Amino acid sequence: MERATVIVAIDGPSGTGKSSTSKAVAAQLGLSYLDTGAQYRAITWWMVNNGIDIDDPSAIAAVAGKPEIVSGTDPSGPTITVDGTDVAAPIRTQEVTSKVSAVSAVPEVRARITELQRSIASGAENGIVVEGRDIGTTVLPDADLKIFLTASPEARAARRSGELKGSDVQATREALLKRDAADSSRKTSPLAKAGDAVEVDTSDLTLQQVIECVVTLVEEKRAGK
Repeated sequence: MERATVIVAIDGPSGTGKSSTSKAVAAQLGLSYLDTGAQYRAITWWMVNNGIDIDDPSAIAAVAGKPEIVSGTDPSGPTITVDGTDVAAPIRTQEVTSKVSAVSAVPEVRARITELQRSIASGAENGIVVEGRDIGTTVLPDADLKIFLTASPEARAARRSGELKGSDVQATREALLKRDAADSSRKTSPLAKAGDAVEVDTSDLTLQQVIECVVTLVEEKRAGK
């Protein structure tokens, strides 16, 4: 039986297990994978590298179309390049992390990256898992399945500080809440749960349990098409 191509949107704030879950689900089900946050980090990295004033939205808007961002969608080894340079490591630095919300809030940046994301999703022959903050609401409102991952600030901070090796959980929690506030209140494509999204609270679940839950949702959706 020919299995239906399925487009899965996974949204939610940082520290909910989005990336680990999305990658594992895509790998398990033979789907492509797209980390949209990495694209926003990539354009932020380019802005920083090129001396663009991050506090000046018009300066950011003026050059939003310049960098060429290419995302590899293999879940076992997703790649991202800017103008041919591998930026997988540099986009995860604290400098980029601290500036990505400001760059992401600029409408011209969102329009540019959203267009890129839509073209990648429509070109995924076997289907794709796309993770981010506005996928189900703005980027792919017609996605076959929308999932919104949540978790308590405490659970998210503990996970994130575990990833950031030895960072202070309290400080991490405050940084996460600050980022949530920025992402949820921006005018263009705020972080929000789509009305038809399935909410999964990951606070008390292991990563494996979250993956199993999402795989089941995807398989049910594929079977029902």
